[in-house]
Amino acid sequence: MNGAALSADPRVAEAVRAIGTRHGVDYTDDAAVAAMLAERRQALQATQRGPLAWWGASTLTVGIVWAFIGPILPAFADDPVLAAAPAGPLLVVAVAALTFVCVRWKRELTHPVLAGYRETLGVARAHGIPVTHIPAWLEGRSSTGGGKGAAPVPTYPPVQPAAVQAPPAQAEPERAINPPDDEGPDKHTAAKPSAPAPAVPVPPKTSKVEDYERMADVGGWHDETGWLLVFAGVIGAAWAYSEDSPIGFAAVFLVPVAVFVWLAGSRQGREKNELREEALKYVKALEAAQEAGARVPELSPQLRALVDTD
Repeated sequence: MNGAALSADPRVAEAVRAIGTRHGVDYTDDAAVAAMLAERRQALQATQRGPLAWWGASTLTVGIVWAFIGPILPAFADDPVLAAAPAGPLLVVAVAALTFVCVRWKRELTHPVLAGYRETLGVARAHGIPVTHIPAWLEGRSSTGGGKGAAPVPTYPPVQPAAVQAPPAQAEPERAINPPDDEGPDKHTAAKPSAPAPAVPVPPKTSKVEDYERMADVGGWHDETGWLLVFAGVIGAAWAYSEDSPIGFAAVFLVPVAVFVWLAGSRQGREKNELREEALKYVKALEAAQEAGARVPELSPQLRALVDTD
């Protein structure tokens, strides 16, 4: 969403100015908004990747592991209370640390300037202005973009498009009868309105981009399946050898099947990478058209995930 699209509709521009006045940000200033989003995103990431989050996760892991291995340690085998006692304080400290991290993260996510920007996006949507992409971090969604999020963009009732009124016709000035010789015909001719600026073209979605959208969520199982087949073949051959059962050696044929699965996955991966490059070019072309003032369509879930991971 750029400032040109927000300013194109006077009603949206007025609402956005009111939102900006409340939060102290001009949401039609693209440079200022980009800097603000970068700063707030960095602050959000600092709460999620800071020392407190690391210590909380580490303490939680140690507490859970200790709850299982403590009772089987020889030193604590005769005292069940002593074996389980260290896990309790560790878990309490971990939960307290992670809770504090979540509170800080939610405070950063609901920062007034971010709340105002989400409100701006909601107003734009309500007035029919397409919002190309909403990053997952802006709404507090998971890194994969799933879920509603802790702070979703508000939804407002749709607003009817403004009626476009034709400008009033201007009466043509009467021409003087027998004009003087020194007056040219242009003096009595109404000035022609200037031609409207040409609309910025929106890049079309190519067939390769559509193919990427269909393939984006396909695959990803070849590596795991290949290794399972290899392990099954090795285990089957080992069992056949130990039990002196020749039929068990048939499991060895699972190994070439695993190789075939890996080759199929590799071929699909290469094709998906090629289509991914085309999809990235399309997204960058949309961004360039949007910066030039064009109203671009909203990205599909597959392209939104591509932008989030790029």
